[in-house]
Amino acid sequence: MLFHLSTDAEDPERVARILAELMGGKASPCPRVAEGSWFAHADDATNTLVEVYPAGTLLVEGPEGMVGLPGPTRRRSALHFALGTPLSPEQVHALAAREGWPVETCTRQGMSGGRYHVIELWIEGVRLAEILTEDMQQAYLDSVRLDCWAQAPASSGERARAA
Repeated sequence: MLFHLSTDAEDPERVARILAELMGGKASPCPRVAEGSWFAHADDATNTLVEVYPAGTLLVEGPEGMVGLPGPTRRRSALHFALGTPLSPEQVHALAAREGWPVETCTRQGMSGGRYHVIELWIEGVRLAEILTEDMQQAYLDSVRLDCWAQAPASSGERARAA
């Protein structure tokens, strides 16, 4: 189970506030690791947490645990995550429009052969969050079960041929 994740942003406070809004939670400062960092708390059964560090923060070993050091800003990365929300698709799209962030509802092919929907929300235009409304969550969960992955073709080319 994933309890928390961290990412970086040009404006950590703004991003944490938006993520908290999506999760129905709250945002708060988190200067322990890197000055200017923020938490987005989900206020759910597992206290899901997203840490948002200043852009370019590098996590390194320290004498008393990890510390965040300034590093080069990378605008794009492979980091992305799926995030459940109690908001409707219309509310997610309105939130993205308010922030000026790209957003699109997409249909994905699941490993089980079924299809599911996600809302691709591009945080600050560069970091992907796949937003799952309550109506989207079960189809997503059904498509990423371990037994579905074990039965999936090995390559994207094989998946395309199998479809």
